[in-house]
Amino acid sequence: MGQGIDTELKRNLSNRHMQLIAIGGCIGTGLFMGAANTISLAGPSIIFIYCIIGIIVFLVMRALGEILISDLRYRSFVDFVTELLGPCCGFVLGWSYWLCWIVIGIADLIAISGYTQIFYPNLYSWIPALCCIAIFYILNRLTVRIFGEMEFSFAIIKILAIIVLILVGIFFIVTGFRSPSGDVTSVKNIWNHGNLFPNGFEGFLAGFQSATFAFIGVELIGTVAAESKDPEKNLPKAINNIPLRILMFYVFSVMVIMAVIPWQSINPSKSPFIMLFLFAGLPAAAAIVYIVVITSAASSTNSGVFSSSRMLYGLARLNKAPAFFGKLSKHSIPINGLRFSCLCLLTSVILLLFNNKSIIEIFTLVASVATIISLFTWLLILLSYIQYRKKHLHKHMSSFFKLPGGYISCILCIIFIFFTLLTLMIQFDTRMALYIGSAWFIFITFCYYIVTKSKKGVK
Repeated sequence: MGQGIDTELKRNLSNRHMQLIAIGGCIGTGLFMGAANTISLAGPSIIFIYCIIGIIVFLVMRALGEILISDLRYRSFVDFVTELLGPCCGFVLGWSYWLCWIVIGIADLIAISGYTQIFYPNLYSWIPALCCIAIFYILNRLTVRIFGEMEFSFAIIKILAIIVLILVGIFFIVTGFRSPSGDVTSVKNIWNHGNLFPNGFEGFLAGFQSATFAFIGVELIGTVAAESKDPEKNLPKAINNIPLRILMFYVFSVMVIMAVIPWQSINPSKSPFIMLFLFAGLPAAAAIVYIVVITSAASSTNSGVFSSSRMLYGLARLNKAPAFFGKLSKHSIPINGLRFSCLCLLTSVILLLFNNKSIIEIFTLVASVATIISLFTWLLILLSYIQYRKKHLHKHMSSFFKLPGGYISCILCIIFIFFTLLTLMIQFDTRMALYIGSAWFIFITFCYYIVTKSKKGVK
């Protein structure tokens, strides 16, 4: 195995931290802010889209979990990708996943700025982004336990918000609530305005590229496992609960939203969670949900700061990044990786300072780039699983946490990933993101060969 897999990161995260971080990874800005865009593209077929992606995500995480538990020296998926697929793949994946979280952080900071302006319309849009970066830098430089407590609190807020939305929606459905605009709440609203596939097969396909972003971050479980007290116990629990969480937080919530608000009335540039309460004539409740949406974006940004700093640390320990990224603070925090990642997040401030587009347009482009990199991460995890089965069959046979379906599940997930990448060609914004993502992979692969060649020259 590569050098430096045994690191000095402390296992200070408990089971409750792991469970709530796993939930937080399943509930992000992509759901609170992006669900409306997916509904506008796919209509009621969003229900099937979330179910399909949810199954794929669960299988990818089971493959990830089986490999990580097979050897606790693996501190993240970069470690096992490096060993199973080669140093080039490990280098490209590590830097790409770091970039993915930076891009997600930028998207979330843009979302935070957009929603903050609703309360403070005269406030410069870049100020909230800058303040968030400063706050998360200060908090993340303390201890990993503080990160765990922050994510625990953020996840509780998101869970309560969705539960309240579902309960309020069910109350509206049962009582036949009539909105100020005259629409009557009913389950029939889901399919009354057309059918389950009102925008045809093309609309159904377009929904996948938008919906996939909502699931980015679930693989954070694999990074956090390195700092979990009992990964053999906590990691399987966190992964096995993913299907139930997706069913409740994604499928049930969008069904309730479309029952209360006819899907054709949903504005793709606004949060459907906020629109539900505004539609029902409850502006005070909608204002509370605005705060929840901002909290969700803050949670995702916080996860990005944590994950990107750990990824740089892991790359440094594997000699795939400058050695100073491998430095730990007295609290066992990769302090230089944290500083560099926060510095890169300042790109959001620049975008907001000089942008000529709407916040939702910038968000869509940035989110699509993150989706491409995340799909690439899932792909390498699956390819690693195939190699793991070939090289370490005895570990697979003795594993208590096998991937259901084995090779068949793995192949189906790989097919889905390529299918989703093809759907990115449908719309202009996502097509541009595909070009940007492709350029990045070419660039970072070129960097690997330059670095490798320079090291050989030094020797």
